[in-house]
Amino acid sequence: MATVKFENKRVNMSKLSQFGFEPNQGGRYQFRTLIMQGQFELTLTLNVDDGLNTELTDTSTGEAYVLHLAPRAQGQFVGQVVQAYQDVLHKVEQDCYDNDVFKSSQERNLITQIKDLYGDELEFLWSKFPQNAVWRRADTHKWYGALLTVTTDKLALPGATHTVTVLDLRARPNDLVTLIDGQHYLPGYHMNKKHWYSIVLDDTVPLATIMERVRDSYALAK
Repeated sequence: MATVKFENKRVNMSKLSQFGFEPNQGGRYQFRTLIMQGQFELTLTLNVDDGLNTELTDTSTGEAYVLHLAPRAQGQFVGQVVQAYQDVLHKVEQDCYDNDVFKSSQERNLITQIKDLYGDELEFLWSKFPQNAVWRRADTHKWYGALLTVTTDKLALPGATHTVTVLDLRARPNDLVTLIDGQHYLPGYHMNKKHWYSIVLDDTVPLATIMERVRDSYALAK
């Protein structure tokens, strides 16, 4: 048996039944499927921290199969088992889990309020940068906000370097001249600095103020 934990993911309980997970006696959920043309049965059991306990069984002998977990195991057959096993896990991750990158209370409240206001979900567009996401208008498809994970040295902020989340928003060039103060409002990270600025989501700027600026950015994304 092995345990798989998907990084920065949170299980969506409403999607489990649709995928094929069924409640088990322990109050969690379990999914069974055959792989390798029925040579193996893969059992996935959701555990308490949203990870998956996985168990692969040889259907001809009823014994547990573990070579797919051995880093040094070699051979074409083992490779095929590993691929089939990983394919199922990838499908479960895509269909049953939601992104859970932004975890602070201000980040979560911001995401919720934008969803309530505009009906927009964060879009994670870059597989190489899974901790960055954007919001865009449904009508124009233009971005009006982005949540980006960045280290403070790249923002020219004082103090020891650490990782923060910034919210990038649109603004009129003339407004940016007076808005940017190097403390609360910074030049737009990774954006055109004539049209974008950044807010560090560390509770320094109140959420109510941020939402007012989100509305302005949304209007500029026509």
